[in-house]
Amino acid sequence: MKFPAFDYVSPTSLDEVVALLEERGDAATVLAGGQSLLPILAFRLAAPELVVDLKNVPGLDLIGVGSEGVRLGARVRWCDMEHDATLATAHPLLVAATRHIAHYQVRNRGTVGGSLALADPAAELPGIAVTCDAEIAITSGSGERVAKADDFFLGSMTTGLEPNEIITELRLPAWPDGRRWAFLEFARRRGDFALAGVAVFYDVDAGGQATGTHIGVIGASDRPRRLGAAERVIDGSGVGDEAIEAAAVAASEAVDPMQDFHAPTDYRRGLVKTLVERALKQAAS
Repeated sequence: MKFPAFDYVSPTSLDEVVALLEERGDAATVLAGGQSLLPILAFRLAAPELVVDLKNVPGLDLIGVGSEGVRLGARVRWCDMEHDATLATAHPLLVAATRHIAHYQVRNRGTVGGSLALADPAAELPGIAVTCDAEIAITSGSGERVAKADDFFLGSMTTGLEPNEIITELRLPAWPDGRRWAFLEFARRRGDFALAGVAVFYDVDAGGQATGTHIGVIGASDRPRRLGAAERVIDGSGVGDEAIEAAAVAASEAVDPMQDFHAPTDYRRGLVKTLVERALKQAAS
């Protein structure tokens, strides 16, 4: 397939990008790594008049680790995250999820901003963002606003991003030492989008009980979601077999998976149960 005709610009500052988006609105689209956008253009699923390439905008490829947490610029690639030594300890759940993303060729091009803006319900990064209570920094001509990840994703391929706005950064809270965590997903073939995936983490108090439990799911809803009912089962427990089984059942009852040619609804619901059970056992061990 051939791309539709469009104008192309490569600004050298964020101010230039914002000015172009303010001027062109719906007629413009942003190119970060192109891993998602280029196939969309090739299949004529979108036909923008202007493509704004971020490759020359400084600051959007920075990975920041500090006492406040992890900051990822919108142009940070999966391979950058996968091989960054500081992230391995600063946020091991994030790095583990990144290694499940497609194939290394995709991870060499796909970006943080591109994944968040596309909002595929089976994508790993949106799931991690929601599970970890992350914030998304968004810039427009009016300045910067910060959205909670759980509020940003509205549905399948649908976000709260306005046509004149650009994602500039993902901010994840600090990751304490001793946190228990796991990330698991299941796909028909290595590199395919997951039929379902789960991310779990919790801390352990002085009495050996779980606290601050977070359980998130991808691929089993129209958007990444936290599973509050399952979290409440684990909180305050010793994360033994009985609590894990009850949390897995609660997780499967809380999701309403889509049905498509990849898998029926009941299969995905059962898969969520299995993955939550295995992830909690892995975290507990």
